[in-house]
Amino acid sequence: MMNQSIWRWPDLSARWWPVFLRNMLVWKKLAIPSLLGNIAEPLMWLVAFGYGMGALVGEINVGGGAGKVPYILFLASGSICMSAMNAASFEALYSAFSRMHVQKTWDGIMNAPVSLDSVLLAEMLWAAFKAVFTVTAILVVMLALGISHSPKLLVAWPILLVVGMMFSCIALIFNALAKSYDFFTYYFTLVLTPMMFLSGVFFPREQLPTVVRIISDWLPLTNAVDIIRPLFMDQWPATPWRHGLVLVAYTVVAYWVALALTRKRFRA
Repeated sequence: MMNQSIWRWPDLSARWWPVFLRNMLVWKKLAIPSLLGNIAEPLMWLVAFGYGMGALVGEINVGGGAGKVPYILFLASGSICMSAMNAASFEALYSAFSRMHVQKTWDGIMNAPVSLDSVLLAEMLWAAFKAVFTVTAILVVMLALGISHSPKLLVAWPILLVVGMMFSCIALIFNALAKSYDFFTYYFTLVLTPMMFLSGVFFPREQLPTVVRIISDWLPLTNAVDIIRPLFMDQWPATPWRHGLVLVAYTVVAYWVALALTRKRFRA
């Protein structure tokens, strides 16, 4: 076993499911505070910028045949993707690190016939579930506020699940490298925060310099926003397959790297 490559094919089985259920049972004890914490920040962004700055900006031209739309609709369609990103990242970083390193929960689970690969898969899917749960609550509030009533929002749920999986996989890479909680500050400061401002969440990307916009085209959050935003406006994305393939590619590659680095960590 020690001589096996960390890049070998994932050893997956249905034994990830009890690990997933274990995380859910623990989370249920703090479900309400957790939910309020996850939705409070994005809703504050929405109210402060959507209604505050929206009153100054008015309508904004989004292109792609949508024409001008209220700024709060533009912001809501981007912030829902940002919320999925943040919820999945927090769970796959701080909570997963606690279970892996601080509480040694993973070690206890692997004393049973459950492989490390199955544990990591359960962590990834659990973080994605938390992201979908969070964005569902936010979408309900947005519907109650009348920001959008597009029936195409039903299509957004499976897409946001993929977005949650993608960002949980990326976060698990940093989880595997972390020695302490402080390490995650670099990820939020140097990766997630710049991505929020370059991916068209708060303003159209057409405002960016050409070189920056080309780079932005391939960011994971950009492709999430570009496929979700038209659904808020009761339209279909212009190039859904391109955005979808980018999301899937990031998910697969990030999961593979996270799995390899986690195997290396536990081998050491």
